[in-house]
Amino acid sequence: MTSHWILGPGAIGRLLAHSLSPLADVTLVGRRALPEQQTITTSEGEVRSQHLNVVTTSQLVAKAPAPPAFLHITTKAMAAEAALESVAGVISATTPLVLWQNGFLAQPRLTERWQGPVLCATTTEGAYLTGDDDVVHAGRGHTFVGDLENRYGALAQQLAHQLSQAGLAATAVDDIRSRLWQKLAVNAAINPLVALNGIRNGELRGAAYAGRVEAVVEEVAAIMLAEGIQAPSGGSGLDAWLALVWNVIEKTANNKASMLQDVEARRLTERGAILGPLIESGERYGVGCEVLLGLDRELAVLEAGF
Repeated sequence: MTSHWILGPGAIGRLLAHSLSPLADVTLVGRRALPEQQTITTSEGEVRSQHLNVVTTSQLVAKAPAPPAFLHITTKAMAAEAALESVAGVISATTPLVLWQNGFLAQPRLTERWQGPVLCATTTEGAYLTGDDDVVHAGRGHTFVGDLENRYGALAQQLAHQLSQAGLAATAVDDIRSRLWQKLAVNAAINPLVALNGIRNGELRGAAYAGRVEAVVEEVAAIMLAEGIQAPSGGSGLDAWLALVWNVIEKTANNKASMLQDVEARRLTERGAILGPLIESGERYGVGCEVLLGLDRELAVLEAGF
């Protein structure tokens, strides 16, 4: 049975643990103790409870079990490197990592730093926490898996197959870099606005917010063109980027985006990982990013009050 360690028991981490547990040897690892009896509300509204192997980082290090087949890092982007460091002493230097972070910050850094395979996953699965023992699968999506250097295609295929068997539709791809930038575009259009306004994704379709969504996407589309990132679904120009963003908003209408969850918990957001690469690229290529800069400033002010 394939072993998976999931480092970071947030919404995606617990969704992975619930999904993979019937098929694999799963250990959910966090900084603090959580109940082993965990509940998931499925996207269809079914409530299921199951026992998960939940340990703290210190317990895992003290036990020093055999290294896993995959180490999934599902922490926030700014915590990914420290999270890896916390367990590096009990895993092989060639253990495959799977990075689930938003943005494009942790992925290139850890790919360069880690000796073994580093897979990157980008997903439109929607999930949010309602407590220490409950996660809601708010919307079904699709996960793409690959590595930035296209060296580990077979490993990506293996993981995508296991995820699909677990009920999380997944595909191995050789263009994960472009897909991460596409996900960055979606996150930039959704996360800051829902976090600043305290709304769920679907409410962005309303007249009060739709114009701001389109203003973000307009800047993002220009930055993607400068970066040489192909528009999604073989389309071209602004219309293709708008179609991508509105499609994700529709499919995750009931979801609480990760940045909104952070704001509600009075935690620092991933604005640096999501808005940062876009702003840096825009400034590098001389592409206007006033809307993105404005969102970054608003979020900085909000975080300063935590």
